[in-house]
Amino acid sequence: MKKLVLMLIIIGITVLPHLSQTYSTELPPIIDMHMHAFNKMIRTPDGTPLPVVHYPDKSIIKGTALVTRDEDILRLTLEAMKKYNIVLAVVSSKLTDVYKWKDAAPQSFLAGQSFRDPTTIDITALRKEFTDGKLDIMGEIATQYGGYPPNDPALEPIYSLAEELDVPTLIHCEGISGPSPKFRISDGNPLLLENVLKKHPKLRLYVENAGWPFLGEMIALMYRYPQVYVDLSTITWIIPRPAFHCYLKGLIDAGLSKRLMYGSDQMWWPETIGMAIEAIESAEFLTAEQKRDIFYNNAVRFLKLEKKGPSNVR
Repeated sequence: MKKLVLMLIIIGITVLPHLSQTYSTELPPIIDMHMHAFNKMIRTPDGTPLPVVHYPDKSIIKGTALVTRDEDILRLTLEAMKKYNIVLAVVSSKLTDVYKWKDAAPQSFLAGQSFRDPTTIDITALRKEFTDGKLDIMGEIATQYGGYPPNDPALEPIYSLAEELDVPTLIHCEGISGPSPKFRISDGNPLLLENVLKKHPKLRLYVENAGWPFLGEMIALMYRYPQVYVDLSTITWIIPRPAFHCYLKGLIDAGLSKRLMYGSDQMWWPETIGMAIEAIESAEFLTAEQKRDIFYNNAVRFLKLEKKGPSNVR
């Protein structure tokens, strides 16, 4: 645990200043709390390739023709990060793909392992990935897709390890789904996390998409459990802009601006990185301070990265 904390402090002291100098000096820095190192082709368990998932309204996602190879996703993601001065991003997927991205740009990514079936996770092996300094984030815990609600007993060893190691933990617990026969919207109610948080009071948890569309439940959970943060990711570009702004304003009006974090949920579409940024920037009810908190400051606090110099905290 001490090793992980030391590593994060070192990132805060050395990596972020380095990246802010390497990247844009004109734009304030951004931390993206939610990306994926997905391949162009996903496969079934028997190895059969499947086409990339497309959401119903294809007008939302433009430019998918740019991605013709796996390498294009990483290349275009790094180009977008440089363009928007994203100095650090949490990236999750299967470990081989995540480590490929981290090897390509070690100062740009924090690594997490995404999984849908908690019964497939070898806790001993997972612990070693963290203690060896390879993994930084627990999750994305995407077990809602596998038919496991967030309070399923099968997840207990994972929560216990995350709490023990003080590892930031990302969970899919909301109402948006790609095609999955086991997905249940009812499993995305944020209040299902309450018993988890009672049992693991030191668990450092952040909830994808701010628990959309369960606004009241998400606010109640965050009021009661101050260790809970959320990311604003897919809802910045997959639901209509007025619906996103309405949901975001509800969180802001509830006084939770210090625990909201930017995320793009970049999967196969690097262009969503800029779309997610624009969705937040265009929210006229946000103050300049609130935007800086969402884009950077709240993530620095949640990740326990040490702030270093005015160029990194604006």
